Amino acid sequence: MNIRQLARMKNGSGFIAALDQSGGSTAKALRLYGINPDAYSNDAQMFDLIHQMRTRIIKSPAFTSQRVLAAILFEMTMDRTIDSMGSAEYLWEKKEIVPFLKVDNGLLEEFQGVQLMKPIPNLASLLIRAKEHHIFGTKMRSVIRLADALGIAAVVNQQFVTASEILESDLVPIIEPEVDIASSQKYESEVLLLASLLHHLDALKDGQHVMLKLTLPTIPGFYSELIEHPRVLRVVALSGGYSRDEANRLLAQNPNLIASFSRALTEGLQVGQNDVEFDKTLGASIESIYQASIKEVE
Repeated sequence: MNIRQLARMKNGSGFIAALDQSGGSTAKALRLYGINPDAYSNDAQMFDLIHQMRTRIIKSPAFTSQRVLAAILFEMTMDRTIDSMGSAEYLWEKKEIVPFLKVDNGLLEEFQGVQLMKPIPNLASLLIRAKEHHIFGTKMRSVIRLADALGIAAVVNQQFVTASEILESDLVPIIEPEVDIASSQKYESEVLLLASLLHHLDALKDGQHVMLKLTLPTIPGFYSELIEHPRVLRVVALSGGYSRDEANRLLAQNPNLIASFSRALTEGLQVGQNDVEFDKTLGASIESIYQASIKEVE
């Protein structure tokens, strides 16, 4: 494990940029960026376009380690280059931004009010490749829609079983059991999730650390026990469909919880903007998310 990366993730000030759209979310991200589906005719062209968008973000002078701690990459982004360097290597060596890798293959159909992760049969080989690219950690997402105790227990158990393999590879897993912000049982789901997470965290071995990526809680400060847990390196928040302003407002109510936003980060960016407009828009977005991430409740 890279000691400098570990120190940065443990003590650094800033937030995590989620640049890991994949599958169906790629087309949506491109539409918001001003590129409609009729601009490409196959998946290869679509992924070329999203890589151009991500490259523009990463190379922007607004995207610096002063405010961005880390970035989560999609596998195909890790395999591609920026200025003839691997994308992950560029992030760390040129920007001093810690690279993470999304490793899940999407979600299964809803069952017991949750969506578990699809199997990850290539995880072992993917982790080897991640280490070759100097990736620090991984991210994997599940979704919780109802306060079903068995369903939520299954989500957290699957996350920690997968996390154990990642930890054995000397990488730090980001565990992401997203609670749907539209759920009519959001708070009740958060109560069950918190209890299950604490149970599994307490069972981790000495020296093992994970990160958690969670939906902004209904009650401010609700996840403070997780933030303070000795097995948790960092707790980050996903925007989950909130606008950037709303996500920032909610985030600022939660001390020591930092952002890991995707759509909220890129809100307002357009392919047709010139570099000055693009960098100004991205810079304003980064600054607002950074301030919400470091703000203490008054």
